[in-house]
Amino acid sequence: MEADVDQAELEQLQRAIDHEMWERFGAGAVQRAVLVRAGDDPAIEPGQLMVRVFLPPPGEGEDYDRALAAWRDAHQAGMDALRRELSLRLPAARWLEFTFDDGDAATPRILMPDDGSLAAEQLSGREIVMTALALLRANYVFPELADRAATAVEARLAAGEYDQLDEITLTELVTSHLREVCDDKHLALRLGGGPGPRPGAPGPGPGPGPGPGPGDHETRLRAMRQMGRLDNFGIHRVERLNGNVGYLDVRRVPVPANAGPAISAAMELVAGTYALIIDLRRNGGGSPEGVVYWCSHLFDERPTHLNDIFHADTGETHQFWTLPYVPGPRYLDRPVYVLTSSRTFSGGEDFAYTLQALGRAQVIGETTGGGAHPTRPFPISAAVHIAIPFARSINPVTGTNWQGTGVIPNVPVPQEQAYDVAYATALRHVLARDELFPPIADGAREALAVLPGTGPSGATVTE
Repeated sequence: MEADVDQAELEQLQRAIDHEMWERFGAGAVQRAVLVRAGDDPAIEPGQLMVRVFLPPPGEGEDYDRALAAWRDAHQAGMDALRRELSLRLPAARWLEFTFDDGDAATPRILMPDDGSLAAEQLSGREIVMTALALLRANYVFPELADRAATAVEARLAAGEYDQLDEITLTELVTSHLREVCDDKHLALRLGGGPGPRPGAPGPGPGPGPGPGPGDHETRLRAMRQMGRLDNFGIHRVERLNGNVGYLDVRRVPVPANAGPAISAAMELVAGTYALIIDLRRNGGGSPEGVVYWCSHLFDERPTHLNDIFHADTGETHQFWTLPYVPGPRYLDRPVYVLTSSRTFSGGEDFAYTLQALGRAQVIGETTGGGAHPTRPFPISAAVHIAIPFARSINPVTGTNWQGTGVIPNVPVPQEQAYDVAYATALRHVLARDELFPPIADGAREALAVLPGTGPSGATVTE
């Protein structure tokens, strides 16, 4: 059986690798790094990955071989440290390669294979599975379901189904078996571990001991901000479209402690538009607090109840309300259209579902993925962790959530048509205004005239 890494996991690994590049080599020393999978390169076998690092091109007339050798001499310590980090934290990355991005197969490269010297520091497949099941039983939001899923996987473990598997195949197979019982897309055994859980938490680690020092939190916060800036905190695109329509392409929802200034800056740029499109078609999730921060810009200063989260471990319910203050203008009294796809998941679904339930936005596109349970990663080893849903969302308007059902759009159309349908509807809203600056009216008419078909008959939003 050949396993593969799903898109969300691939994106998470890519962000971690980008951060390692920045940490090891600094700005300007490398161009970018990419994850290469089996099938993309003949050197990579099923169950393996390669990290390919592209270096700045040599100067005009400079020899490629000499440039590569000089780069190696200057950065050998960083190369060795990166190879060790990959061997510990991503053992599937059997190959680490440094080369130039010119598309020529003859371009010189440095190939650093995993020599296996750190294999003894990894947990066995059996140890990984047993630790994952202990964490599942202790933390899953539905304890009875957790026990049923763990018992089913234990039977497969005893039968030898997980013996001698590489990390990619093991994590994919155990995840599929857990979901057969739980039917929960958040529940997953994944690549990428960590230093171990916090002191006193379940799972491997040093056990009880002193907590992190006061400076550790700020250090982690700075590191998270640095990583977040690599993809602009998930804000892929901000644009004022013809006809004075705002457009935001938001691909994840980080915590506002890191992303708040970027979110407010994006909302500032669309503050003067007559309608707003928020594109969540590629949004894989994020934090409830991030959803609150985004939504607070779309309501006035009066408190609006957005969501509740029930924590199974404590029995407590945490309420989420809009913020009484945001550092910039609020987007009020104008229509908002949210685009969704089957890939929209978790925090992205929370964003869409909350605005839809409160009547603040119309959702256009496809039914979303259906993952409503807040989830926390529990490290198992340096190479693997398990993502476990530990709570459930309860919308104060509907009394339920989108778990298993997804967010049902107001206007169901294939995701590739959602933008055109929303933009056409927004342009009609603009053209219906009583007073309209002539250049804006002309731009709206021109944009509407050239839009391709907007889906099946009736695929428009009722104002």
